[in-house]
Amino acid sequence: MATVARTMNIDQIYREEWGRVLATVIRMVGSFDLAEEAVQEAFTVAVEKWPAEGLPQNPRAWLVSTARHKAIDHLRRARRMELQEDDDLARTADSRSSLQKHSDESFLEESMRDQSGHHASMNHSSGNDERLSLIFTCCHPALAQESQVALTLRTLCGLTTEEIARAFLVPLPTMAQRLVRTKQKIRAAEIPYRVPDKRDLPDRLEAVMLVIYLVFNEGYAASSGDNLVRRELCQEAIRLGRILCELLPDDPAPRALLALMLLHDSRRSARTGPNNELVTLEEQNRTLWDRDEIHEGQALVEAVLRAGHRDEYAIQAAIALLHAQAETPAETDWPQIAGLYDLLCHVHPTPVVELNRAAAVGMARGPEKGLQLLDELAARGELEDYYLLPAARADLLRRAGRKSEAAAAYRSALVQVKSSPEKQYLERRLREMETEGS
Repeated sequence: MATVARTMNIDQIYREEWGRVLATVIRMVGSFDLAEEAVQEAFTVAVEKWPAEGLPQNPRAWLVSTARHKAIDHLRRARRMELQEDDDLARTADSRSSLQKHSDESFLEESMRDQSGHHASMNHSSGNDERLSLIFTCCHPALAQESQVALTLRTLCGLTTEEIARAFLVPLPTMAQRLVRTKQKIRAAEIPYRVPDKRDLPDRLEAVMLVIYLVFNEGYAASSGDNLVRRELCQEAIRLGRILCELLPDDPAPRALLALMLLHDSRRSARTGPNNELVTLEEQNRTLWDRDEIHEGQALVEAVLRAGHRDEYAIQAAIALLHAQAETPAETDWPQIAGLYDLLCHVHPTPVVELNRAAAVGMARGPEKGLQLLDELAARGELEDYYLLPAARADLLRRAGRKSEAAAAYRSALVQVKSSPEKQYLERRLREMETEGS
C-alpha cells in the first residue's frame, strides 16, 4: 500500500510540477527539446527511485537537479561526438587540452550559459517568474497563434500531444508536426526567453491571454482522465492572470480575463460529487460556491464594463457573473444570458460560442428554439467530433420531453467523450431516458 501511495504522489507531482521544472530547465539549457527530454528522464528516474527510497524533501528541486545532470550528460555526449568527427587532429588535441583545465561539469555549465545567454532578468512585478518567461517565449509574434498556444500547453502544462490535438480538433500527426516546427523556429530565430519590455507587451497580450485561458480551461474541465478538475492548472492560470494585471495595470483586458477565471473557479468545489462524478450547474449546491472569488470577480467585471471594454473575456465574465448571482437555478436570468451570447457571437464568432448560445436560447425561449440552432450548427459539420454538441442536444431533447431522441443523443455523446466524470454523467442521463421512455 505504501508503494501505491507513493506512486500516486509521483503522478500528482508530475501534474503539479511539470511546468515549473521544465521552465527552469529551459532557462538553464536554452533549448526546448533538450530540456523536455531531460525533464522527462528525471521523472523516469523518480518513478524508479521514489517508491523504494521515499519522496525527497523538496521534489521540485530534486527534479530540477536531476534534469540538469541529464542535460549535462546529453551535452557531454554531443561534445564527444563533435571531437570524434573532427578531422583536424591538432584542433582536437587543443580542444582536449582546454577541456582538461575544467571539470566536465563546469565546462558544460559554461556551455549552458552560452546557450541561454539571451535570458534577461525580469522586472519586479513579474516576481522573477520563469513560467511567465516561458509563456512569452511561446507567444512570440514570429510564431503562428495556434502554434503559440499548442507549445505552451505542451511545455507549461505537460499536456500530451494527443490531448492538445483534441483541444484543437485536429489530427494527432498534424499537431505533432506543428509542435516540432514551432520549436525549430524558436531555435533558428533565437527567440529570447524572457518577459518583453513594457512597450512590447501589447503585441503579445492577445496570445498570452488565450494561452492562460486555455490552461485554465484544461484545469476546469480536463479533456481526458479520471478527474474532471485539475486544480493546479486553475490556480496556475489565475496566478498568471494576476501577474498580467500587474504588468499592465491600465489595460482592462487582463482584468476581464481574471474576472472570468475567478467566477468560474468559484464553482469548483461544487462541480464534482463524492465519487468524482460531474455535477452540472443546475444541480450544484450553491452554498459551496466561493463567495470571496465571486465578490472579487464581480468587482473586476463592473470595473471593466465601466471602462467600456467589451471583448470576449468581458462578455463571458458578465455571463458567469449572472450565473453566480442566481441563488437558485430558477432565478437565473436566461434572457439576459442569451442576449449576451448574441453579442459574443458578434464579437468572437466560433462554433463553440454558437453552441453555448443555442443552449442559452433553449433555456430562455424554449428547448425547440435551441434545438433548431443546434441542428443548423450540426449541419455545418464544424463540431462533428465534439461531444458537447450531441450532449447539448440531448439535454434540450430531455427538457422537451422527447425521451427516445434524447437517449440516442446521449449515446452519440458517449462515443466521443474522453473524461471519466463526464462519461459517468452522460451514462446516468441515458439510464434515466431509457427508464422513463420504456
